[in-house]
Amino acid sequence: MKSTPYPPREMRGFFLAFLAIGQLAAASLAADAGTMTLPGPPPAIVLRGHSADLAGAEFSPDGSKVVTGSSDHTARLWDARTGALLATLSGHGEGVRSVAFSPDGTRVMTASRDGSAKIWDAATGALQKTLSGHGEMLEYATFSDDGKRIVTAARDDKATVWDAASGAAIADLVGHKSPIMRAAFSHDGKRVITASADKTARIWNADDGALIATLEGHTGMVLGADLSPDGKLAATAASDKSARLWDAATGAPIATLAGHNRAVTQVAFSGDGTRVLTASQDKTARIWDARTGALLATLKGHDRAVASAQFSDDGKRVVTASHDKTARVWDAATGALLATLPTDASEAQSIAISRDGMHVVVACYDGAARIWDVSSYQPH
Repeated sequence: MKSTPYPPREMRGFFLAFLAIGQLAAASLAADAGTMTLPGPPPAIVLRGHSADLAGAEFSPDGSKVVTGSSDHTARLWDARTGALLATLSGHGEGVRSVAFSPDGTRVMTASRDGSAKIWDAATGALQKTLSGHGEMLEYATFSDDGKRIVTAARDDKATVWDAASGAAIADLVGHKSPIMRAAFSHDGKRVITASADKTARIWNADDGALIATLEGHTGMVLGADLSPDGKLAATAASDKSARLWDAATGAPIATLAGHNRAVTQVAFSGDGTRVLTASQDKTARIWDARTGALLATLKGHDRAVASAQFSDDGKRVVTASHDKTARVWDAATGALLATLPTDASEAQSIAISRDGMHVVVACYDGAARIWDVSSYQPH
């Protein structure tokens, strides 16, 4: 017996029209609620080649390259426009925890569980320097804004400032009593802020390692920290479900950013220093007034923890990556959702937006990084 297609041929036009109306109605209701939108397109480029999960991915300053770091002990350089593999950075004895380009784009830095950081030639992938001196795994490493220095944060309760050209250690930042989870330079490179599992953050002189201020008040591990562009404020994020603002000169508390109901894992100032962005395990990211601590917008819509969040360079958009297997683009002024980017059923670990705001790259648990063109997702 010949089967009849469902729906019957004569009803297909009606059925498809009804389905389209339903989808549009659902999208309209979701837009009114401010929590959903129709999914965006699949990624333009998928970078595959790693054999284990990714810890991070970053664009070069000019947006032409991407570097990825993986638990497979390697980092890789890719052409951001074609997805072609340019170089495999092999040499670490354990997984790579973080990756970064130098501000001029000529070098790449990797920080590893093996306790070392390495500097590589971004054009050839050749190893230039190995920064050794920590007794335990590194959690994070970053360049100063002028590219002349590097700071590493490690589980040996110590951060170290290095000369990026010679690889020589300049200063050990010693005083924390638990692993250091994050570190960042001030924009002038003269100070470093560290975030520690000992429930404190500290601000240090980058030249000699002298302690400038201890930021005490959190009741849980401090997981993230940042300094404002003018260097006057510090922001911290902690497992106690709060973020805080501090006077960076004295360490005096200014405001508690209360509202998240699970651990706050990341914090960052906007490029103009007027706002603070937080990411939380409570499935949201939030934007706050950096002067008063007032909540400006809640970016709500993810179904699982927000693993990573970043302002665009112009401060008009925020991008987030979540364990719910999506990345999202948001209007930073209103908190409205601009796009949902599905990550092919893989948890998103981190997200970065190119300096020109045209593309995002998402590092995923399946070992692939995904690049989208987000230039059309702009605030209204």
